[in-house]
Amino acid sequence: MSSTPPSTLHVSSSTADAAPDTLHVAVIGAGKAGTAIARSLLDAGYRVSISASGDPSRLELMIDFVTPGAEPKWTHDAVTDADLVVLALPLHRLKNIDPAHLAGRVVIDTMNYWPPVDGEIPAFAAGDRPSSEVVQEMFPGAAVVKTFSHTGYHHLEPDRRPAGHPERLGLAVAGDQRDAVALVSSVVERIGYDPVPVDSLAGTGFLQPGGPAFGARLTAAELRGLAAVTAPVA
Repeated sequence: MSSTPPSTLHVSSSTADAAPDTLHVAVIGAGKAGTAIARSLLDAGYRVSISASGDPSRLELMIDFVTPGAEPKWTHDAVTDADLVVLALPLHRLKNIDPAHLAGRVVIDTMNYWPPVDGEIPAFAAGDRPSSEVVQEMFPGAAVVKTFSHTGYHHLEPDRRPAGHPERLGLAVAGDQRDAVALVSSVVERIGYDPVPVDSLAGTGFLQPGGPAFGARLTAAELRGLAAVTAPVA
């Protein structure tokens, strides 16, 4: 099956140069990873909506305290006018998201497969391809981009640095669609990391648990070195 999304992909008006000042980002998942990403996006000046399972009114108090400035919404409402969607929920909950809701969207996959948490999911447990390829297959109408997944949520915010800082780290940004990778790279750069484009979801095994980049907190140069080496799926 082709992973190429339809021509209605919503990236034509959000190039790498124009996107940073105008993006509305919908974060699906209000756990520790989702809220850390949401805070980073808010700090960078983006408009952020957050959704989770259940009524968004139940999220309001938590969001006001944990991610002030974000808007709690139903998932459908959050993604309706979003320029970018972030999946930051356990993989076993993906089946609850209607693929039609993400059709035509650029979707960031921040997730990893954790059998003790997710249980046995055959498509992910097979281990014959990176997990983001499976996510792309589940949402064929979206352009899936892998990033944020190889750094810990507890490191994401404190590790941010301005451009040119000697301690600035890199984040891999992988996808099959060049425009989508460029869009997400602009977001990563504005948040406070050097983006390291990887031109295929098939080449993301080195970012997964057990891979050499996972949890390593690397510079862009170090990530580029790992990306250049063909890494088996961990």
